[in-house]
Amino acid sequence: MNKTNFINSVAEKAGLSKTDAKKAVDAFVETVSNELKAGGKVALLGFGTFSVTEKSARKGINPQTKETIEIAARKSVKFKAGTELSESIQ
Repeated sequence: MNKTNFINSVAEKAGLSKTDAKKAVDAFVETVSNELKAGGKVALLGFGTFSVTEKSARKGINPQTKETIEIAARKSVKFKAGTELSESIQ
C-alpha cells in the first residue's frame, strides 16, 4: 500500500474527503517526525511505539573492492508493534 492508497483508505473509513484525509495523514507524519527529531518517542496504545536509536560507528567492507571502510555513527528510527497490532496479524 502506498501513500495514495493509504489516504484513500483513511478517507473511506473515516468518512472524510480525500483532501481532509491527506491533511490528517500529513499532520500525523509531521507530528511523529518532529517528535523523533526532538529526541522523544511516540507511543500509540494498541498500535506501537516509534523511537530513535543510536547506531555506533563500525567497520564494514566495500563489496566491490573488498576494502575495509569506516561506517559513521548515525541515528535510526525504530518501530515496535504493540500487542494488539501483533495479535491482529496472527
